[in-house]
Amino acid sequence: MVKELTRFERARIVGARALQISEGAPPLIKTEKIRPLDIAKEEMNKDVIPIGVKRRTKGY
Repeated sequence: MVKELTRFERARIVGARALQISEGAPPLIKTEKIRPLDIAKEEMNKDVIPIGVKRRTKGY
């Protein structure tokens, strides 16, 4: 996975993961939090979300 994510990439990944959790996907960590967005943020901080980023190279 890309080490340095922009704030837009982070927002997109957390949003996508929160949607998965809200639709019934199991959380990847043990947590006391209930809201899908809070769970997704905690997963992002612990670097356990299996979503990567593909970037275009210059010259496209």
